[in-house]
Amino acid sequence: MTSSAGPGLPDFQAWFQQAPCGYLIADDAGRIEAVNDTFLSWSGYSRPDLRGLRVQDLMPVGDQILYSTHCIPQLNIAGAVSELAVEIIGADRKRRAALLSAARFPASGEQRGSVGIIIFSAHERRLYEKELVSALRAAEVSESRRASAEKELHRLALHDRLTGLLNRAGLEAKLDQLLAAHDGRGRSLAALYIDLDHFKAVNDSLGHAAGDELLVAVAGRIKSAALGTSTIARLSGDEFIVVDSFQSTQAATAQAAGLLETLRTPVLLGGLEVVISASIGVAVVAEEAETIEELVRRADIALYRAKASGGNQWELHRPTEADPTADRLRTVGELRNGISDGALRVYYQPRVHLRSGAVDGVESLVRWQHPTRGLLAPSEFIGIAEDSGLVRPLGAWVLDETLRQAERWRKQDPATGELQYAVNLSARQLNDPELVRMVERALQARQMDPARLLLEITETALMTDPEAALSSLTDLKDLGVGLAVDDFGTGYSSLTYLKKFPVDELKIDRSFIAGLGLEAGDAAIVASCIDLAHAVGIRAVAEGVETPEQAEALIAMGCDLAQGYYYAQPLPAPLLKAWLDANSKDGLVAEP
Repeated sequence: MTSSAGPGLPDFQAWFQQAPCGYLIADDAGRIEAVNDTFLSWSGYSRPDLRGLRVQDLMPVGDQILYSTHCIPQLNIAGAVSELAVEIIGADRKRRAALLSAARFPASGEQRGSVGIIIFSAHERRLYEKELVSALRAAEVSESRRASAEKELHRLALHDRLTGLLNRAGLEAKLDQLLAAHDGRGRSLAALYIDLDHFKAVNDSLGHAAGDELLVAVAGRIKSAALGTSTIARLSGDEFIVVDSFQSTQAATAQAAGLLETLRTPVLLGGLEVVISASIGVAVVAEEAETIEELVRRADIALYRAKASGGNQWELHRPTEADPTADRLRTVGELRNGISDGALRVYYQPRVHLRSGAVDGVESLVRWQHPTRGLLAPSEFIGIAEDSGLVRPLGAWVLDETLRQAERWRKQDPATGELQYAVNLSARQLNDPELVRMVERALQARQMDPARLLLEITETALMTDPEAALSSLTDLKDLGVGLAVDDFGTGYSSLTYLKKFPVDELKIDRSFIAGLGLEAGDAAIVASCIDLAHAVGIRAVAEGVETPEQAEALIAMGCDLAQGYYYAQPLPAPLLKAWLDANSKDGLVAEP
């Protein structure tokens, strides 16, 4: 602590130590930085005893609340607070009545601000030591205040501070009472588990203050739409729950439908109308012995199904329904072991030139040989890999295995080395700062010509953050690899971005190919996609070609490449090599 004395003023250090009242200096976090000898003598502490403590740590619980809710806000707003009656717990664990005054010292230069606190003055010492009546009165006031503070502390422990609803602890305390009081008699105790749809988008776009405002509005609407007898709680984030006794299961689901309708009404946030929807899981007490934790868990399972079905709906828990969260956790562990234990397989699907029928390359498609469920398609585990962070090691393994197989085939048959090998990238991989380096290392390890590698990225992944995607694609293109936009037609990309992206191919989504010859609209979309690809100087590839009629229609439209069951299904490496040998009478080519 430095001296702040000026002309005609006493040295602050000497004055601080010799003052007849207790003084503390605390930082902005309330941690004690310095105390004078008077305070030490009065409290019985030594300076080492106080090291690392906050001012409120010296107070009983009730006064801690008072200090936090009154003193700190007053210091932040007015810069000072005076004569706050508190108690200080001394080193002997006895309480000492005191008056606290404090003032904030503003920061100077790089120095942070500090708070100077007077615990008691000489006059106040005489007041507490000699005037017993006043001291007793102060003690009575303190006791009354402490009882009120402890009551408030209990209330805060059971309620959500933002919305005023019960929190999880309050819910558990109340629900035990509800379950104990529930005697059946034709009524059904039900839990309605509510989760807002796309709440994160509100926080990300409008800020957390707007998100909090929305949560308060939602809490109010739930209270207004629920029955007067309902127990309502905010569990965490944007999750709420309503519990009540209903005449029937149908009455409980009708309540869920009513809540959904109420929540759909737009909310005004900062002058902007925001439309919010929710998903609700409903569970009804199945048997008298069921615990409240089991009831809430089953409602959560039903909520998961409502979310998975697209949200903005309610779902009723089915008696035989398994817990998807537990299944998902189990699957994550099994997949992690599968990656390390060699349970993954790469299948290859040929790509052909539509006019000549010559094989251009193959697309690598991962499969998982599950220990009990058999061979699993990507749709059954890629989403789990992305959510759990396993997509990075999974993607690295698929790339390396593909290039390893390409190296082996190249050594066996030089013509096969002219094929192009397509590997899919997920959205999470595209955002991985180590992606480019990982691809570069894999190419070097297998001595692979970068032009023989084609990386496929879905249109949706590209359009999630086009500018970031452009940066990643540019870095990959600098390696010399080919790039393709996969599932085109599903991500709403514009011609402007398609021209910017350094891609070589546009792969038309299989859902449009399936409609060729059946839906005039699909034929128009496919023709437009082909024309769009050619307009920006890249190749058009049709996915999911299954019939000769589809192939003929694509040839007439001028499509360049195709893949699908009409030519070959995805095959393991040995079967693919046999297929290639049987279809290579005219030689394998890489260009039409």
